[in-house]
Parts: sequence; structure tokens; C-alpha cells
Amino acid sequence: MDADDLRNYLEFYQDLGIHDLYRRPAPRVEAAPSAQLPPLPPMVPEGDSLLKILEDIGDCRRCPLHAGRTKLVFGVGDEKAPLVFVGEGPGADEDAQGIPFVGRAGQLLTQMIENTAKKEGVDILRKDVYICNVVKCRPPENRTPEPEEMATCGEFLYRQLSAIRPKAICALGGRPHAR
Repeated sequence: MDADDLRNYLEFYQDLGIHDLYRRPAPRVEAAPSAQLPPLPPMVPEGDSLLKILEDIGDCRRCPLHAGRTKLVFGVGDEKAPLVFVGEGPGADEDAQGIPFVGRAGQLLTQMIENTAKKEGVDILRKDVYICNVVKCRPPENRTPEPEEMATCGEFLYRQLSAIRPKAICALGGRPHAR
């Protein structure tokens, strides 16, 4: 990984609202001044897949959002989709079903994907894209996820996007704001 790759990773996390990254310190090794630093470990596990990511999330209790959820809302769609839609977090309907964008906003999204795109000559169906959220548990009262909650789930979102490798990502939801 070169400096540009690392910069891109850090900018990606910053765009998600993640401002603090933590890494276990490596054991301290005294090296000669001319020795090169070891390469950084990959940001995504080798051979990562959506199934592996879901297994790693497990029955997540990493942040307070888990306390109010009915179901974890991971993501649905084509694992090789060229287009991924990413929302902020699941709502009540999504929490009940465990599927992102199935409520009113989801119906509108499906209509936009299937009907509006078709009118513009783009033949695409909901099943042809991948849909997920930054946070995987419903925030209370459908509030905007807190930065700490987004930071916790951001690792899994990044891995999802890295596994899918879409050509385009469409971010859905409110505008970013400072707290």
C-alpha cells in the first residue's frame, strides 16, 4: 500500500464521518536507521465476502443501537452489483424485516431504480443493485446516526463496498452535519 492508497482510505473514512481510527500497536522492534518499515496490513481481510462480513458482525453489540433493534439490517442485492445505494440507517419497517429500504423510502427508491431509470433508457431492476446502510441497527425514533455509531459500523460498510467493488456508489439520506 502506498501513500496515495492510505490517503484514499483515510479520506473515505472521513467522508463517512469517521474521524478516529484505532490500531493495536505493533510490538516495538528496534531497527537500524537504514531498515525499511514493514508494509501496512490490508484494510480488508484477504478473500473477504459478504457472508464472511455478516458472520464477523454476528449478533453485534458494539454500540448502543443494538439495544433497540429487532433485526440487524445488513444489505440485499447483487453481490457483484455495479451500483450500490447506501442509506444512513434502517427505519421501523427495515428493523422489523431485516431488509434495507422496504418502507416508504424504499418504495420510492425502488420506483426510482426501476421506473425512472427505464424512462431514461437505463434498464435496471432493484435486484441488479446492492442496497445497504451505514449503520446496521435502527437508531431510536429514526434519528440520524451518531458519529460514534457510524464509526463502529463504518468498518463493515467499508468491507461490504470492498467485497462488491461497485463502479458507482449512491449515498442516500440527510446532509452531513457537525455535532
